[in-house]
Amino acid sequence: MQEVEPGFRERVELLVSQIPRGKVMTYGQLAALCGNARAARIVGGIAHFGDPNLPWQRVVNKQGGLAAGYPGGRGGHRQVLEGEGYAVVDDKVDVAKLLWWPDGVS
Repeated sequence: MQEVEPGFRERVELLVSQIPRGKVMTYGQLAALCGNARAARIVGGIAHFGDPNLPWQRVVNKQGGLAAGYPGGRGGHRQVLEGEGYAVVDDKVDVAKLLWWPDGVS
């Protein structure tokens, strides 16, 4: 199992808490911005077991795909995103259009 440095989870959760409504981030993007570009799967684990009060629904895979591990599966993920006004087609969002970068990062 890949190890990450102390504070990685906290950095991921902080970034997720900042994703604005109408935007998304990817697991790999979060991993890279938090200091370990190869830890996308770990970000997925943090999402699965992390703080349920964070907007994890705004985190998708690099193709904009929804998460099977989201509560309720991809259908649950789709339902929450559509409830926020996102267009979801074939269990994907338009990641190229919706991708969010924190200020000063691109």
